Amino acid sequence: MPGSSLPFSQKSLSRLSTKGLSYEVLKKEIGEEDVEFGLELLRAQGVDLVKKNALYYFSTKFTPIEDATFCIVDIETNGSKLEKHQIIEIAALKVKNKKIVDSFESLIRCKEINQHITDITGITVQDTKNAPKLKQVLQEFRSFLGDAVFVAHDVKFDYRFISGSLEKVGLMPLTNRALCSIDLAERTIPSYRYGLKYLNDYLHLHPEATHHRAMSDVITTYRLFVKSLDNLPEDVKSVEDLIAFSKNGKRLKRPKFDPLLPVEEKEKEKKKED
Repeated sequence: MPGSSLPFSQKSLSRLSTKGLSYEVLKKEIGEEDVEFGLELLRAQGVDLVKKNALYYFSTKFTPIEDATFCIVDIETNGSKLEKHQIIEIAALKVKNKKIVDSFESLIRCKEINQHITDITGITVQDTKNAPKLKQVLQEFRSFLGDAVFVAHDVKFDYRFISGSLEKVGLMPLTNRALCSIDLAERTIPSYRYGLKYLNDYLHLHPEATHHRAMSDVITTYRLFVKSLDNLPEDVKSVEDLIAFSKNGKRLKRPKFDPLLPVEEKEKEKKKED
């Protein structure tokens, strides 16, 4: 999990999703005398561990993809550095069995948004004047997210920025299982590029999209995610299968030429290749 604050080594994280972790190792790594209390704390942060045949696993190892809840998330920020900048808009869709089951969306009060960010997002300081403060929105988002699998296009940025922002306002960081829709798309949908805007234009995912607005990008990512699920190999059945496939599955071969280029541009590119 990108930026996850789970109290486990990389080896133990791998075992929790595959072969299981013994009680002794689990107790040592979570640092709690009362293991059940430690597990409750982890559940409160968004990750559920279950016991099976005397070993502990992520519950998602045994959750079929169609039974899982995925939370597709996007944020807009007034800069890329967590220590200096903040989230100015957040949106999310909860998805189960490819269907939207719930939604979350909010602007966040912000005292400073430079013109470059406004040019990209269309969001001004005035737009956020009556929006709730960061801590309130993050508390509400955390409750909305629950223990769902966190999905985003370039998940490392969104996950780490939200998790770090939670800590900045005095809340617990994220521990949810996470999945990157770019990684998954690269293994399920052949495309010349995998930026969200390019995929939207190429696949006609969301014709009314307003790029760099949180809910619009979430809707686009949701439709991309469903297409990816439709193209999964048959042996990818559980949530942990899906996460592992998104990281380790073979990437599809990209087209040699950009199919969105005008015909004359393609001919120029082809001549360059020759």
